[in-house]
Amino acid sequence: MENEILIRAENLSWGTQNKLALDGIDFVIPKGAFVVLAGPDGAGKTTLLRLVAALLRPTQGALSVFGFDIVHKAEEIHRRIGYMPQRFGLYEDLTVLQNLRLYADLHNVLGEAREKAFGKLLAMTRLEPFTKRLAGDLSGGMKQKLGLACVLLRAPPLLLLDEPSVGVDPISRRELWDMIQQFHQNGSTILWSSAYLDEAEKADMTLLLSGGKLLFAGAPAKFKERVEGRVFFYPDVFESRRAILSKIAAMPDVEDAVLQGSGIRVLVKGQKHEGWVAEPSRFEDAFIDCLGGPSKGNSALAARCPPFPSDGAIAIEAVNLVKRFGSFCAVDSVSFQVRRGEIFGLLGPNGAGKSTTFRILCGLLQPTSGTSSVNGVSMQSASSAARSHIGYMAQKFSLYGNLSVRQNLAFFSGVYSLTGAARREAIEQMIAIFGFAKLIDCSAQEIPVGYKQRLALACATMHRPEVLFLDEPTSGVDPIERRSFWKHINGLAELGCTMMVTTHFMDEAEYCDRIGLMYQSRLIHLDTPEALKKATHTSSLEEAFIKCIESCHA
Repeated sequence: MENEILIRAENLSWGTQNKLALDGIDFVIPKGAFVVLAGPDGAGKTTLLRLVAALLRPTQGALSVFGFDIVHKAEEIHRRIGYMPQRFGLYEDLTVLQNLRLYADLHNVLGEAREKAFGKLLAMTRLEPFTKRLAGDLSGGMKQKLGLACVLLRAPPLLLLDEPSVGVDPISRRELWDMIQQFHQNGSTILWSSAYLDEAEKADMTLLLSGGKLLFAGAPAKFKERVEGRVFFYPDVFESRRAILSKIAAMPDVEDAVLQGSGIRVLVKGQKHEGWVAEPSRFEDAFIDCLGGPSKGNSALAARCPPFPSDGAIAIEAVNLVKRFGSFCAVDSVSFQVRRGEIFGLLGPNGAGKSTTFRILCGLLQPTSGTSSVNGVSMQSASSAARSHIGYMAQKFSLYGNLSVRQNLAFFSGVYSLTGAARREAIEQMIAIFGFAKLIDCSAQEIPVGYKQRLALACATMHRPEVLFLDEPTSGVDPIERRSFWKHINGLAELGCTMMVTTHFMDEAEYCDRIGLMYQSRLIHLDTPEALKKATHTSSLEEAFIKCIESCHA
C-alpha cells in the first residue's frame, strides 16, 4: 500500500535518567523510503539503528517495525531486516567467497538462490577477480563492499546501514551508494546513517539527531530552506589563504567559512552580504546552521606551540621508495618533497599505498629500497631522539582501548619523552583543549568516534612536533568536528609546522598547499588542488579525483 508506515516511533527514549542516548523522539518512516540518519558524533544514530533492529529495548516509549513491537516480536523483525553495523563481522582469515558462503549458510540461502545471489553481488561489488583473496588483505573499500554483499544475500525488505561509507575513497563510496540504490529501486526500505552530508541531500527523507533529540524529520530540500540566501563565495584567494580564512571566520556575521577552490565559501547569519557572490545552499550549510556553527576563535592547540623554522627548507623527502610484502608491491618508486610549513595531502583510493608510505616516512616501517628523511635525518637509521620531533596519528585508532583517556595521555607523553612538570602540564592542556574532562576516566574504546579522533590528535601533538603525519584524522566524524580539526591543522601550519595528511573528504583536500595522488602503489599526480582540477577539466576536487583514477584504466 502506498505510503504504508514501516517504522513508527512514539516518545522513544533509551539510556539512563542521567544520560539518555535518545530522548523522547517521534517519527514515522514510510515503506520504500530511502532515509539518511544524520547528526554529530554521539547524537544517538547508532542507538536508534540498534533499536530498529530490535537489538535493544526502549527505556521509554514505543517502536514498531513492520507493524511488530520491537520488544515482543523481535524475532519477526530479525527475519525481515539486514543490518550492517559500523564494525561488520567479516572473518579476515577467510576468503571473499568463504565469507559469502558462511553468511549464506547463516541466512539459509541455499541451492539455486545462493548461486544466483553470489553471481549478482560479486558483479555488483566488482569482487569477482578477488574471490580467493583473504578478507584481511582487502582494501577498506573492498571490505565494506564485501560486508554489504553479505548483508544483501537474502535481499531484505528493510536495510539498516551504520555509516557504511566511513573510511572509503570517493570511488568506493559512489559504488556503495549505487549498490544500495539498486536495492532501493527494487522496493527495499533503506535507513542509512552517514557522516557525509551530500548523501543526506540525495535521500527521500532525513532524520537529524543531536544530543538524543530529533531536530528535523522530512525532505532534505525542506531543511535547506533555512539557509536560503545566506551562502556566499569570496573569490580569488590565492595568497595567505589560511590567514584570510581565519579573518573571515572570525567576523561576527559569519557562521561558517571553508576553503573551496580559489576562494572561500561562507555561511552568514544575515540575509545579505555586499561584494560576495551568492551560492546555492547545501544540506551541510543547513546542518551547520541548525547546530549553531563551529566555535569561534583561534586554535588553542596552536596557541601552546612556538613558531617553527619557516626558511623553505625541505622537511620531508621520499626518494624512489619501494615496499614489497612478498610478491605484492605496496609502494612502487614513490618520490616527492615537502617544504617546511607546507600542508601536503596524500590522496588515493583504498589500497593505493598511502598508509604504507606514511609508516615508512615515520620510521615505523623499513622500505625494500629507496630512502626517506625528515628534517634532514634519514628515517632508515633515525634515533628515537630524531623521531621525538615527529607526531603520527594513525589511520586506524591506534591508542589503547583498555586504558582510560587520562592513561593514554600519560602513556604517550612518556613515549614522546615528556617528564615532570612538562608532562603534567601537557596532559592538562590536552584535557582542556579537546574537552576530555567528562570522559577522562572512560576507556578509550568506549568513547564516541569524534572523541577517539580528538584523543589520537592530542597524543600525536602533545610534545609540540615540528612535523606531523595525519592519516585520515577526520574519518567518521561530523562536519562541525571536522572544522574543529582543521582549525587546529591550519593554526599549526601558520606557525610553520609541516604536515602530511591523508583524507577521503575531498573538501578537506582543498586546504592542502599541494597534493600527491597515488594509485596502484604509484604516485600519478603531484601539484596544487587547483592545478589537478584544471588538468582534468572539472570544477570539484572529487570529480577530478575520480576522473584522474578512471583515466588510468582508459
